[in-house]
Amino acid sequence: MPLLNDEIVEQVKQELADLAGPVKMVMFTQEFECEYCAETRQLVEEIAALSDLITAEVYNFVTDAEKAEELGVDKIPAIAIVGAEDYGVRFYGIPAGYEFVSLLHAIKLVAAGKPELSDETLEALSSVGALVHVQVFVTPACPYCQHSVMLAHQLAVASPNVRADMVEAQEFPHLSIKYQVMGVPRTVINEKTHIEGAAPEPMVMEKLWEALAA
Repeated sequence: MPLLNDEIVEQVKQELADLAGPVKMVMFTQEFECEYCAETRQLVEEIAALSDLITAEVYNFVTDAEKAEELGVDKIPAIAIVGAEDYGVRFYGIPAGYEFVSLLHAIKLVAAGKPELSDETLEALSSVGALVHVQVFVTPACPYCQHSVMLAHQLAVASPNVRADMVEAQEFPHLSIKYQVMGVPRTVINEKTHIEGAAPEPMVMEKLWEALAA
């Protein structure tokens, strides 16, 4: 049974009709060990079927460990959104509910390679010389989480030193415990700097610099 009904299929087709370039959705799975791997794989394949510019690539997390390492994938289910280059845009856990919108946004963002950020943010990101890892913890029912995920992914596209993950908090409880996720969205930058709630762009950049200085 398809995950996307006819109405959603038509909406997705319209949303992806003006892609600026080709995109690969690289998915890692191991269905007998991963609760939502099968559904995530199906979602990736259904979306890829709706555009000639989208390709689905599916790998086994264990037997294709070299590919996982190449893309920095360390847990499943995982989706790497890769365009003309790999900007470090990742989804860990099924991007369902409100995060389905984040997934479509990421596809369009990576296809274009042009983040919609302020000039001040773009200038600041151009001077980032160290690696920055942004993890946004979400749940599918959180209406505010997609803002944080979309912003994090734009930062990754804007800077080769930033990579950004959506992490579905309920699918990775060990990480939720590690990073003390009591509510979502919770953004974690370089392991120790945290942001509660859907913070605006200037606040996220302030926290990014704080993380780099730590």
